[in-house]
Amino acid sequence: MSQSKRIAILVAGGPAPGINSVIGAASIRAIQQGYDVLGLIDGFKWIMRGDTSHIEHLTIDKVSRIHLRGGSFIGIARDNPTKKKEYMDTTINTLMKLGVDKLITIGGDDTAFSAMTVEKVSEGKIKVVHVPKTIDNDLDLPYGIPTFGFQTARHIGVEVVKNLMEDARTTSRWYFVVSMGRKAGHLGLGIGKSSGATLTLIPEEFGEERISLKKLVDVLTGSIFKRTVNGHNNGVVILAEGLIERLSTEDLEGLADLERDEHDNLRFAELNIGEILKKAVTERLASFNLKTTIVSKNIGYELRCADPIPFDMEYTRDLGFSAVEFIINGGTAAMVSIQNGHFVPMYFKDILDNKTGKTKIRMVEIDSMSYTIARHFMIRLTRSDFADTEILAKYSELCGIGVDKFRSEFEHVVADELASDEVVNSIRNYFPSA
Repeated sequence: MSQSKRIAILVAGGPAPGINSVIGAASIRAIQQGYDVLGLIDGFKWIMRGDTSHIEHLTIDKVSRIHLRGGSFIGIARDNPTKKKEYMDTTINTLMKLGVDKLITIGGDDTAFSAMTVEKVSEGKIKVVHVPKTIDNDLDLPYGIPTFGFQTARHIGVEVVKNLMEDARTTSRWYFVVSMGRKAGHLGLGIGKSSGATLTLIPEEFGEERISLKKLVDVLTGSIFKRTVNGHNNGVVILAEGLIERLSTEDLEGLADLERDEHDNLRFAELNIGEILKKAVTERLASFNLKTTIVSKNIGYELRCADPIPFDMEYTRDLGFSAVEFIINGGTAAMVSIQNGHFVPMYFKDILDNKTGKTKIRMVEIDSMSYTIARHFMIRLTRSDFADTEILAKYSELCGIGVDKFRSEFEHVVADELASDEVVNSIRNYFPSA
């Protein structure tokens, strides 16, 4: 077979449900079009070192049913060919040695940047198309269009949280559940809102400024107060792990010596924000002679390799098919998207963040109706609590301190919140009268 009819597929970054469906659909379509398909084992790991022994020749028989399962049939790794010039040069030379002039990458924003660099440095000799994958849902797709894997991760996460909510009620305890999401709070909010968790904290709600550990602690403590005075001694809080990156420098120093991955991202697993907040909130409660059982739990790794739900299976088959059609018809340097049921290429040049040089990060829009509704159902201290003398007296009595003291201790957590009439007007803006 002519070497010009050879496509390679690789997966990089972290796992996400639906990877195998992309691999399967892309392989089948490419083979149908007369292409030989190579699966590059473990992402860029081996080819950036000139090793051609870790290759899987993909056939229809091998991939026809892999879409039903989680994980990655051809493995995955975070090795970054953009870290050194020699890595990138070796990557391109290795692909050309293999007779590959078309590359499909499956991954998140870091992988998209690597793909973009391969296309640029090869000066077009290697055409590249990227399939956006991340359970974080933070790639800059149009609003309302998820990254693949997100829907499955949210679905599995909600099932876990549902069980924890019942355990919390049964055993009279609180759970602090940390969800994945390196920078954005999409997954945490999706799980928290869908399950009806007591409270969900995401980095976006705190604006651009650094977040003090004290503020997080007092928001959580205030939630416990509110549940308690309303007759409930339990709750489940969802914490987006991206909160760690936003903690103030003073609070981060001394907590841990954090390692970074191959793309210079903090390894959040090394710093357990759930345990840190559990300890701090327990101490804060103790200062008012109050006590409750708090359990910290991380969910994320158990979501990444779950079997995809039908939404992600169908979605990723569309993405894999579209990636092949785009690249064999001369397309390059773009990310695949499905918008309103149609394939739309999103070219790298149009989606770059000028500050980072990488693809833009999509954050939760906290002025959206979706977030406003989520916030409305959370149990947390609000401005209205501090405006109601009767409610304020209950909090003060619970803590064994005066009203003025309680106000001075906790009113800071609602300082940035909209006033109640502003909240009402905000909601009415979404539902104008006929």
